[in-house]
Amino acid sequence: MRKMNALGAVALSLALTACDMAPKYVRPELPVPATSPQGPAYTPADGQGAIVPADTGWRDFFTDAGLARVIETALANNRDLRLALANVEQARAQYKVQRADLLPTVAAGGTATYQDQPFSQAGSGRADIYQAQVGISAWEIDLFGRVRNLTKAAQEQYFASVENRNAAQTTLIAETANAWLTMAADQDRLRIARDLEQAFGKTLELTRARFDKGVASELEVRQAQTSYDAARSDIAEATTLVAQDQNALNLLAGTTVPTADLPQSLPESGVTIDTLPAGISSEILLRRPDIASAEHQLRSANANIGAARAAFFPNISLTAALGSVSLGLSNLFASGSDFWSVAPSATLPIFDFGKNQGNLRYAKATYDAMLATYEKSVQTGFREVADALARRGTMGQQLEAQTSQRNAARTAYRLSEARFRAGVDTFLTTLDSQRSLYTAEQSLLATRLTRATNLVELYRAMGGGLK
Repeated sequence: MRKMNALGAVALSLALTACDMAPKYVRPELPVPATSPQGPAYTPADGQGAIVPADTGWRDFFTDAGLARVIETALANNRDLRLALANVEQARAQYKVQRADLLPTVAAGGTATYQDQPFSQAGSGRADIYQAQVGISAWEIDLFGRVRNLTKAAQEQYFASVENRNAAQTTLIAETANAWLTMAADQDRLRIARDLEQAFGKTLELTRARFDKGVASELEVRQAQTSYDAARSDIAEATTLVAQDQNALNLLAGTTVPTADLPQSLPESGVTIDTLPAGISSEILLRRPDIASAEHQLRSANANIGAARAAFFPNISLTAALGSVSLGLSNLFASGSDFWSVAPSATLPIFDFGKNQGNLRYAKATYDAMLATYEKSVQTGFREVADALARRGTMGQQLEAQTSQRNAARTAYRLSEARFRAGVDTFLTTLDSQRSLYTAEQSLLATRLTRATNLVELYRAMGGGLK
């Protein structure tokens, strides 16, 4: 027993002091500028009072109670997120399987042999042999780090799957919020179309009355009818969009969203907090889960290079057993019946016709591919943040201008309608004012929706949505 323990301790010490053939991992330099872009489209950076998206939970960012409940439902029921979680469990199981190769597998067994020989020196042809043993079989002593690097590669794949799940969560939160906001805007679009239909309907009735009295022409009646029918068509389209928006929201939520949580209109404010930073350091991109996943994939590829290099060196394995053997079952564990055996072995590849060299080249090429993927992920993240900041930097001016345009169009329509009823202006002037007001209302609504979704996109692009 003491010999067995000593041998096992020596083998374990050799494995723990083994060399590592993997290249030393150094995080690549970020292939993007150190800070966010500057220019007329960007608001000057001012971190006072601004939150850090990666440190801000989604429940704190999304302040509308109905939207928060829909997001919580989606996180609990969305099938894509469940798939991502299942992928995490698969990667974790694979890592545990690979990690088990670092330590020997100890197994116990027993045999019984019954034989009858016609000529036996002992005077009897019958011999019953019983044996019981415990030992290890073909355990690889990892002197060159092959098994450890394979284990590290599996571990990094597991970490990457966790980050992929996190990325799926941030995407789901952003998509759910945007779908909710889109439905809210389409509800307002439907309301605007209905209001316009009523306005055009009144204009049509007035024009027909004037035509019956011989004051208006048939051309004016047809023009009023055209605008009225266009408004009716817009109502049908907006009704369809609201229904489709609800279907999209149900799919994201993984279940039917309660009517109480559905938006009825796009709020002027209060859907999210708006104290996001105007500028960032590129280092914050490393906290995005998709970029973190790409780096774990890169680390995994780096470890696989070490495993491929170790294949060029001898493979040393150990088989050992300790047990008892006797000619009778009653004497199996009697004094003097114990035995032990140790069988170390080593194999060194001499001619493999380029197999190991091919595996090494493949591992290096995989690393290069993962490096390009990592750098592309960083560049994509930088662009997403920069685009969101550029949109945010000019949104205030655009929203102010279109609000003023809508107000002016509303006043112009009210004045032109009064002048038309008084017989001062022609019908065409009133019709143009109605159309201008409708266009201004639609443009202002689209800008308000863009502002709301821009805040959601900026929050996601900066790594928010994990807490």
